[in-house]
Amino acid sequence: MKQSPFSLEGRKVVVTGANTGIGQGIAVAIAGAGGQVIGIARSPLDETAELIARVGGHLIPVSCDLSDTAAARAKLEDLLAEHGPVHGLVNNAGIIRRADALVHGEDDWDDVLQLNLKLVFVLSQAFAAAAIERHHPARIVNIASLLSFQGGIRVAAYAASKHGVAGLTKAMANEWTAHGINVNAIAPGYIASNNTEALRNDPDRSAAILARIPASRWGIPADIGNVAVFLLADASAYMAGAVVPVDGGWLGR
Repeated sequence: MKQSPFSLEGRKVVVTGANTGIGQGIAVAIAGAGGQVIGIARSPLDETAELIARVGGHLIPVSCDLSDTAAARAKLEDLLAEHGPVHGLVNNAGIIRRADALVHGEDDWDDVLQLNLKLVFVLSQAFAAAAIERHHPARIVNIASLLSFQGGIRVAAYAASKHGVAGLTKAMANEWTAHGINVNAIAPGYIASNNTEALRNDPDRSAAILARIPASRWGIPADIGNVAVFLLADASAYMAGAVVPVDGGWLGR
């Protein structure tokens, strides 16, 4: 029987920040589609491993402080050598720091840009180099944001980083698609996760957000996970440099 174009059977995918939230949802969805997940995070991945086991998969957990981009690159290169060929890389790890732009600290700015943008480039570069050397088709999925298109409120560094992710996705796709490496991004809307906890706990802000979302609900990590599976699978073979909003209709409002 011919394999479904939406299947990830026999494919290995590295997911950064797989311990919680969107990254965890992506990891579980990949496993549910038959893929082998290599999860990288600084925090324990026990909960993700348990959720993946429930859908019949097995997680390869990897501990790494991803804010140290040199160490993260070395760790990825070791993983590619040990487990290669690896079919996909999902650049999900990220942080957000909220402050008025007038008082946004430089240290916070540097921390956000380091993890949200520089890490994406460094890991993608290492991953693509290995895939090109092996002549092995591969997929990179970056996690962008609605703030790849908008400025947001009190999140100047985060908005800058996510605008950067969108541009970087297109730039890498322009260079690497001809080598069989499809690079795309997902722009999640308002997802129930650690990063949005402050917003969800603010009754006025939460109500204002929900009032604009045609779907009338906060998204869940699985909403993003299922789209990530599509972008990692053969079904999306002719997609490159796309930034796909998964936002319940927010941007169309």
